[in-house]
Amino acid sequence: MSFNFKLHKKSADGLARAGEFFTPHGSVKTPVFMPVGTLATVKSLATEDLNSTGSQIILGNTYHLMLRPGADVFEKLGGIQKFMKWPGPVLTDSGGFQIFSLPRSRKMTEEGAVFQSYVDGGYHNLSPEKSMGVQNAIGSDIMMVLDQCIESTADHTETRAAMELTHRWALRSLNAHKENTLKNNDQGRPYQAVFSIVQGGVHRDLRKISADFLTQHLFDGFAIGGLAVGETKEERETMTELVAAMLPSDKPRYLMGVGTPTDLLEAIRRGVDMFDCIIPTKMSQQGNVYTSRGLIKLNQHQYKFSDLPIDDDCPCFTCAHHSRAYLHHLTRCREALGWRLLSIHNIYFYNRLMKEAREAILADRYESFYLSKIEAWREENDKIMLGREAAELRRPRKPEQGKLVTEMDEE
Repeated sequence: MSFNFKLHKKSADGLARAGEFFTPHGSVKTPVFMPVGTLATVKSLATEDLNSTGSQIILGNTYHLMLRPGADVFEKLGGIQKFMKWPGPVLTDSGGFQIFSLPRSRKMTEEGAVFQSYVDGGYHNLSPEKSMGVQNAIGSDIMMVLDQCIESTADHTETRAAMELTHRWALRSLNAHKENTLKNNDQGRPYQAVFSIVQGGVHRDLRKISADFLTQHLFDGFAIGGLAVGETKEERETMTELVAAMLPSDKPRYLMGVGTPTDLLEAIRRGVDMFDCIIPTKMSQQGNVYTSRGLIKLNQHQYKFSDLPIDDDCPCFTCAHHSRAYLHHLTRCREALGWRLLSIHNIYFYNRLMKEAREAILADRYESFYLSKIEAWREENDKIMLGREAAELRRPRKPEQGKLVTEMDEE
């Protein structure tokens, strides 16, 4: 079975899209959020937990999986789905961002990226062909081309050089993909899709050049890369809308590494279909959870005696079985169970948000849906901020040298 994307609906009140893509391991309805399973595991969650949250597709990372357990393990055991007992589709990142995150331990060349392994200290050369080969061994349903990721706010000259290298690597990745596809066909293995990555930082002209170049070639989908690495929220939204409008309407659009619930709704509003981010599980580890009324921090004392669920409007396993008081206790004790239970809730929240967004698009009411969500979260955030301001006003100020704080000063 080959990869195929079908656009079901474009919102009549904007650019939001509802679609579906088909892979050898099942179909995925869009918009979709992909939980990040860097090491063939979404942090703290079993695959049964992911199923319970409504996750359709997860993301793995080529850089990390190449180093451990290694491509040979996936070859021997029949791919990542069998390895981790996940029945659904998997997308693998190419490793470009992780290499970008190692400025002191890597060197970029035309051939590829030479970097030092954090596992054994040895040096590896990750070329476009090597990245495609490792992803082929992993057996992911969607593979990403190797790209050079730099700060989104880098100057025009540096950004253009990185973009042009990314383009050359993209073509090499595509050629390697064609060779691997022929081998897969001979061996009876399923087709793996390949997505290219539009780069160009916050420079409008470079983003246009990159989109124009990559869309001339037969990629199965297109990603918007190089964002959430230094730019402002306004710059990110501007670049997202600019690039999405340049991409084919009959192929998926993937905004890499973004973001908060608000970020996702903003990007959907600009025509994006796919997302990934570590935020849901990272926030869970810190004791933070998203609700229909905004973010709450369960390590705060106010939840110590609360017998309420995280969100009384949420049917997830955690909300159905555990109180804020218990989750507050687990968070304060740094118990692993707390991380797991909060991750179940946060991933469920993200998946439900995507499902609701899709339903709103299909009903031609995405804009009103978007505004209602943003307003509800804003109101809750305002309450939190007012509470902080009130606490700040009640806090006694330190006296100036030689001066006592009076009752009037404290007020």
